[in-house]
Amino acid sequence: MLKICQTPFPQSTLSYVALRVAFLQTFEIFAQQRLLMGEDSESHGYLREVPFLQEVAPAVQLELLASTWNKHQSRDIHRSDLVDESVIYAACEVAARAVENDPEFVLRSLAGGPVDVTIPLDSYFARELRLLYLELPNDCDFLLVSQFLDLDPEDAIDQKLQMGIDPNCMLPMFDALGRWHVSPQMIGFLHGLLTEAEIARVSTILRVSCLT
Repeated sequence: MLKICQTPFPQSTLSYVALRVAFLQTFEIFAQQRLLMGEDSESHGYLREVPFLQEVAPAVQLELLASTWNKHQSRDIHRSDLVDESVIYAACEVAARAVENDPEFVLRSLAGGPVDVTIPLDSYFARELRLLYLELPNDCDFLLVSQFLDLDPEDAIDQKLQMGIDPNCMLPMFDALGRWHVSPQMIGFLHGLLTEAEIARVSTILRVSCLT
């Protein structure tokens, strides 16, 4: 179970759709660009919705989403960090926009998945996807991080404290931005979000094996 503040992130069709659609959209773009352009290809994934994290390597974005999904599905209680909140916010927004602008992609993404989803892909559903995150208790601190990048470190700390932001809470955001490679444990995090065949394809494209 993943908790944002003291509120569990709902284990619902909406959360499954948001995370699955965001993952597959980013993965398919990454896979196509790798085939066409090779190792040096660049693409922005779902985290383009969070300015500070938009330059995170797409493969790492996929692992961050897989990790958040794993916490969400776990029987243990996990307290969210700002990366988890960023992932959920971005996934909800990306999935909602896909429902509005590319419902055929959403239908393809949901077809044959681990969860049978039969729900109208209309403006109401897009609104529900956005409300899934917006109705959770949070301060959206992850959207404020980028404004501190141009400040002197000491000034940045002072400004964070003035705004009631614990500087230590920002560390996972900086860690994510500094990563370039995925870890083997990522593949094990994807159960329940992807089918076994999809997981095998992700493993092949990302060139990472499941940690045993």
